[in-house]
Amino acid sequence: MKTHLPMPAKLEVGRTYSRQSRVEEWMTAEKAGNKGVDALSTPMLVQLIEDAAMACVAPTLDENQVTLAASIDLEHKRPVPVGFIVRTEVEVVLVDGPRVNFAVQVFDEQESVAEGTHERYVMDRSKFRSKLEDKLT
Repeated sequence: MKTHLPMPAKLEVGRTYSRQSRVEEWMTAEKAGNKGVDALSTPMLVQLIEDAAMACVAPTLDENQVTLAASIDLEHKRPVPVGFIVRTEVEVVLVDGPRVNFAVQVFDEQESVAEGTHERYVMDRSKFRSKLEDKLT
């Protein structure tokens, strides 16, 4: 008896994803080496955006595909204190072959704290591993 795997969802413009995270002390600029800046670091903000973008497209990928970050253009406008909840929202605004562009907005409990764009590429996992191996040899 054959079991049929469900078809992945179609990756289309307008697909959205939102994720909430609590800012913890290890996520601060202070912990990243920027003394006296006890707020969400920009590198952690970028990580939250990448996580949301990957989660947004994950249901549309087959098991042999991954997405790879290509670029991010981000305005980090406001600090976010430890303990605050941040909501990261991404929306697919362009699908061009393997290229996927997202509009990004991040809010804390009081206001918008960041906005920008993020681009990822869908790639076959084995092709990515092959490129990685080529570099190591």
